[in-house]
Amino acid sequence: MKHTAARTRANGAVLRLTTRVQEGLQEAARRPDRGDISTTTVIIWVAAVTGAVLIAGTIAVVIAKYNGKLNGL
Repeated sequence: MKHTAARTRANGAVLRLTTRVQEGLQEAARRPDRGDISTTTVIIWVAAVTGAVLIAGTIAVVIAKYNGKLNGL
């Protein structure tokens, strides 16, 4: 008996998953540009953030190095 109930639940889960995937594929076919972020956009954002962190880090190092000399200005 337990095998039948487990099999019924598993079949229901597979059916729900299959239905959801099919709905997603139909939506993607109906609206090909759904506003998903492209790979290029992600690469540009990562490069921009990395550049900003490097610049900020460099400024912090320079200020820390010359902090005593800058106090007299």
